[in-house]
Amino acid sequence: TVVRHGMMLVGPTGGGKSRVLRVLQAAMSRVENDPNFDKVRVMAMNPKSITMNQLYGAFDLQTGEWTDGIAAVLIRHMSQPDTEETGVTLEEL
Repeated sequence: TVVRHGMMLVGPTGGGKSRVLRVLQAAMSRVENDPNFDKVRVMAMNPKSITMNQLYGAFDLQTGEWTDGIAAVLIRHMSQPDTEETGVTLEEL
């Protein structure tokens, strides 16, 4: 499974950003008989509302432990949506 992140749509309010995203998502999900295309799942979030450590994860120098950030958790869940950890089934995606 290939998981990509980091896409950004920029434009004015009412400029059609959400519509463009949904049309592209639907078009890529409907490509059949091509191993380069899979069902496209989108999870939107506002990275300005959290810190960089919360978004990507952080290493605690005192304990030597790594704490996953939100992006790492979302990517893991999207690449393995049927795991017991996520509680998400393919039918829900």
